[in-house]
Amino acid sequence: MSSLPVQGAQVVSRVASLLRIVGRKPEGSPLVELVRESGLTRPTVHRLLSSLASEGLLDQDAVTGNWVLGPEILLMGSVASARFPLEDIARPSLRRLAEETGESAFFSIRRGDETVCLLREEGSFPVRSFVLHEGVRFPLGVASAGTAIMAFLPEDEQEELLAGWATHAGRFAAAHTEARVRESLAETRQAGYSVNPGLVLEGSWGMGAAVFDQRGRPAWALSLTGIEPRFKGERQQMLGRLLMEEAHRISTLLTRSPGGA
Repeated sequence: MSSLPVQGAQVVSRVASLLRIVGRKPEGSPLVELVRESGLTRPTVHRLLSSLASEGLLDQDAVTGNWVLGPEILLMGSVASARFPLEDIARPSLRRLAEETGESAFFSIRRGDETVCLLREEGSFPVRSFVLHEGVRFPLGVASAGTAIMAFLPEDEQEELLAGWATHAGRFAAAHTEARVRESLAETRQAGYSVNPGLVLEGSWGMGAAVFDQRGRPAWALSLTGIEPRFKGERQQMLGRLLMEEAHRISTLLTRSPGGA
């Protein structure tokens, strides 16, 4: 009898993992990728995918065979958005950043030990970085949004992540070494904004600023991405100032909304 809750929790965890993996990319994921990323057996993944599809939570693309998010997810998201009016609050700031800088602007949320990109606004500059888009997840401390958030977490939470850094950062650990991350966190706290000098993808730079909730905790982040020459020198300082101004504006608005607590 005592094993039933554990089994049930295990199923929920597996389902949530598959949904997160599928939701990382608009084009979805093939079965082989889902098996590899989830660490589950092929029969188990196939069984769970079929069950999710029957409930409308997933679909299988008839052309590519990829598994993609289903219509029920859209409905759930629409209902959730009424409680968390993030797009209404953050979108104007993203548009201002994209218009003033010409770079692509993003709004990400902290989910556990990760950041998830929620919103994107493309800038006018013709050369863009495609590292980030809606649904992309990074470990905290990786990329500019995750660095901006982690830098302003309580010290004990930072140290907990850093203690198991290689496991936490995963495939990003080689470029984001513990020593380099510690240095970046310190620089972010001093400047007020983070800079990622092409550590996720060579030549693709990012900058971020944390957005705070009512308790003063970093819960979201604004970021800009683009090519290296546009993120250096005096322009970097200008981009940082704009990011912090818009982050402060969103922090103020979010703390007044029901979803900002």
